[in-house]
Amino acid sequence: MKVHILDDWFDTLRTLPCFAKLGGHDVTIWTDHEPETDRLAARLAGAEALVLFRERTAITRPLLEKLPDLRLISQRSVYPHIDVEACTDNGVLLCSNMHSDTPSYAAAEMTLALILASYRQIPQQVASIRAGTWQAGVGRTLRGRMLGLYGYGRIARAVSDYAEAIGMSVQWWASEEGRARARSDGRRVAGSREAFFATSDIVSLHVRLKPATRGIITAEDLATMAPRSLFVNTSRAGLVAPGALEAEIARGRIHAAVDVFDSEPLTDTSHPLLTSPDVLPTPHLGYVTEDEFDLQFSDIFDQVVAYAQGAPIHMINPEVLRA
Repeated sequence: MKVHILDDWFDTLRTLPCFAKLGGHDVTIWTDHEPETDRLAARLAGAEALVLFRERTAITRPLLEKLPDLRLISQRSVYPHIDVEACTDNGVLLCSNMHSDTPSYAAAEMTLALILASYRQIPQQVASIRAGTWQAGVGRTLRGRMLGLYGYGRIARAVSDYAEAIGMSVQWWASEEGRARARSDGRRVAGSREAFFATSDIVSLHVRLKPATRGIITAEDLATMAPRSLFVNTSRAGLVAPGALEAEIARGRIHAAVDVFDSEPLTDTSHPLLTSPDVLPTPHLGYVTEDEFDLQFSDIFDQVVAYAQGAPIHMINPEVLRA
């Protein structure tokens, strides 16, 4: 099959062990991001299978209608960036392994790294010493702090393990079902949503983005957080109500560490989350490690191989095959 891979910005995939799975296929890798529909359709002309790097490129109806040869989209995890109905209407099968049994340790490590960097002012201290100034302020210790984890999933539980290993306390908030599972596992669940935000020194968000969770973190939630507390988002920007974090940061009460943004790649250097000294921003690095790529794309390439062999797996819209 003619397989096109989008948005492999550092041309990493061909260097990984999993890439051998595509042996025998005609593979084209695009290392730059093309946001314009007509130009993207032109470069994908003749593609039979499309491999996605998470949400880096939106798959829209206008794009799909310009790709008559496309039969398969293969990716991993949730797919808010894909018009599934348009895929079905255009005869394109979407396969996506939801990997419900494996946490992203890379994302969990990134969460802890952001917390550590924020509390110890690492970016500011590095900039200071490079500018010839010895020390730029006084940081804070994490041991004994209360980490509030919102969402009771695999990544959050890995973050909890890391936090407890360095002496932090952990409390939880989640959906009703998630809170029930947390209690069943012997975890500490906050007495109320308000108490969770008010008593956590750090709130870290770990929820899948879907229609029911969009905007789940409200302006009221953020306003409830204590002065100098830290809000961390390594999940998805859409989980926070539009403008709520920017407004709370502008008030000067809380700090934030964010790895995700409403529009990515974010190149607007005037964006308030990039200009505020109270925010530590990173360019969606949570899953960006060689090890994580090899794990994820091994699954994604398995889906391509299975489709080529006539036995597709992890189908999101299997009705395409019955049409």
